[in-house]
Amino acid sequence: MCVLLFGEDLNPVAKARLKVIFETTDGFEIARQDLLIRGPGELLGAKQSGVPLLRFADLEKDAALLEIARGVADELLRDAPAVVEAHLDRWLGGKEEFIRA
Repeated sequence: MCVLLFGEDLNPVAKARLKVIFETTDGFEIARQDLLIRGPGELLGAKQSGVPLLRFADLEKDAALLEIARGVADELLRDAPAVVEAHLDRWLGGKEEFIRA
């Protein structure tokens, strides 16, 4: 059982999030709706929510494309590690430790 306590002065985002929790007990659906409400945030930054600085893909709509990209990334890591390293150096500029975590 879950009991949610809240005050009268909820903002629209808080109301939307509570509505999702009220309407379903499916944790995956709650997480999916939460992602839609708050946004994915920055992949390699400090913001945990909101619109990302760079938009590469919609995590839900582009799921099939992301699977293909994951496969290509594995191939690049295996077959051309120097190219991968150069790409990371260019785009991450010293933040590589974030992706190794």
